[in-house]
Amino acid sequence: MDLRIFTEPQQGATYDTLLTVAKATEDLGFDAFFRSDHYVAMGDSDGLPGPTDAWITLAGLARETKRIRLGTLMTAATFRLPGVLAIQVAQVDQMSGGRVELGLGAGWFAEEHAAYGIPFPKEKFGRLEEQLEIVTGLWATDAGKTFDFDGEHYQLKDSPGLPKPAQAKIPVLIGGHGASRTPRLAARYADEFNMPFSSVEDTERQFGRVRAAAEKAGRAADDLTYSSALVVCVGKDDQEVARRAASIGREVDELKENGLAGTPAEVVEKIGRYAEAGSTRLYLQVLDLHDLDHLELISAQVQSQLR
Repeated sequence: MDLRIFTEPQQGATYDTLLTVAKATEDLGFDAFFRSDHYVAMGDSDGLPGPTDAWITLAGLARETKRIRLGTLMTAATFRLPGVLAIQVAQVDQMSGGRVELGLGAGWFAEEHAAYGIPFPKEKFGRLEEQLEIVTGLWATDAGKTFDFDGEHYQLKDSPGLPKPAQAKIPVLIGGHGASRTPRLAARYADEFNMPFSSVEDTERQFGRVRAAAEKAGRAADDLTYSSALVVCVGKDDQEVARRAASIGREVDELKENGLAGTPAEVVEKIGRYAEAGSTRLYLQVLDLHDLDHLELISAQVQSQLR
């Protein structure tokens, strides 16, 4: 089971804070550092000191880290034109020496679009599908050839499809709860399917839909990696679990029901249930980015038991 650290910087984090967490992620043996792609805080957070851009952040981290994978859960298709996104991600992949992964979603948070003057179209899924075709098509275009696309939402003509990523194929992540269109898109474009913040039962059900869609599309279901994203709150004892839950404004019982919370033994047991449902990778949503002792505990007493 791969463990990846997943952050939500829109809740309030500077680049320096994210760099510290990314370096701890690398030093403590985790597989990857991922971040959300949002511009406005959610819930009770004031979001201070303000948002950081996902791909600018990852560009910086690409030069400051050496081993860990870097990516987004999920970049919003509404934020960037697909040609620009393809250039940005390919460049960051070059800057990292080939360690980037692209999670791409439709975009959903209307308030942040209004706050920063970003158009929020009514039809988002069709745009996402065209973006996936364009981004992957640009990367796959042979040097010296051109890429054309004539869709309902985007048109490209005589694109050189440059620059190329360092990797022969940047992994693409697609996720979500949709019962039909999401599995179909994953079957066509995804290297990894991620099920966010869901029960073991719902996760297993959605993985089954994606596997069926892959096979219907003529692709082996095991070609995809299947992963889960869950908030994490681990303590060496019940008192430490309660303290960490309080620091992020959550209740212990709710976290145990909907996330990965409890002592290391409790968390390892629940991870085993997700593994039985088909997850081979977990994105641990860390909400207190200043609590590096939390990451050390997870590394020493949870991750060590999964190897």
